[in-house]
Amino acid sequence: MKIPRLLQSLLLAAWSLAASAATPPMQVPDTIAQRAAACIACHGREGASTDGGYFPRLSGKPEVYLFNQLRSFRDGRRFNSDMTHMVQHLSDDYLRELAAYFAGLDLPYPPRPAATDATPEMLARGLALAFQGDAARGIPACVQCHGQALTGVLPGIPGLLGLPRLYLSSQLGAWLTNDRHALPPDCMAEVGRKLTTADINAVTSWLALQPVPADSHPAATPPAPLPIPCSALNR
Repeated sequence: MKIPRLLQSLLLAAWSLAASAATPPMQVPDTIAQRAAACIACHGREGASTDGGYFPRLSGKPEVYLFNQLRSFRDGRRFNSDMTHMVQHLSDDYLRELAAYFAGLDLPYPPRPAATDATPEMLARGLALAFQGDAARGIPACVQCHGQALTGVLPGIPGLLGLPRLYLSSQLGAWLTNDRHALPPDCMAEVGRKLTTADINAVTSWLALQPVPADSHPAATPPAPLPIPCSALNR
C-alpha cells in the first residue's frame, strides 16, 4: 500500500524529533578560554598573532596593560569600531578576567620578517631612537620605559618586539595625531607629539626586525625611574 506524501512527512518529522530527543545537546564549556575565542578571528590563535598582519599579539602582555587597553576601547580613549562593539557592555571585572587570561598565555612568537624595505640609514636612526632617544627634542629612548630587552615592564608597559611593523607604526601615528589616549599622566601622548613620520618609520622598521629574546616576559621593574610620569605604572 502506498503511503500518502503528507503521512510520509509526518512520520519523518516524528522520527526526527525522537532522534533529537535521544541525543543529548552538545555542551559548550563555560570557561574564559571559550569566551575569549571571539578574539582569535583577529588576533590569531589564543592571541598569539603573526608577523605579517596588522593585529597585535595579546599572549603574555602585562595584565594591567591589557586591562587598560580594553577599558580605553570601551570608554573612548582608543578608537576601533570592532573593539568598541566587542567591549562596550562589559564590566571592569569581566575585562580584568579577559586580561588575566591572555596575560597568562605563554606561546611562541612568529619568526621575524626576513627582509625590509627600510634603508640602512633608516635602521640606524631606529636603533638610535630605541637605545638613545633624541635628547635635543625631549624624546626618551624606548628602553628607558619599555625595558632594556624591550619586552615590557610590569605592571602596564607593553613589549615592543614580535609585533607587526604596520601595527607599531599605526599606533605611534595615533599618538602623533592625537587619536589615541591613555589615563593621565599620558606619557606616550607627550612622547608621540614629538615624533615625526620619519622617526616612526625608522624606529618601527628597526623594531620589527629584532628577534624576541629567549626570556620574553616583561621586566618586574623599569631599569631606572621613568623619564616622565606615566599612568602605565599604576595598578
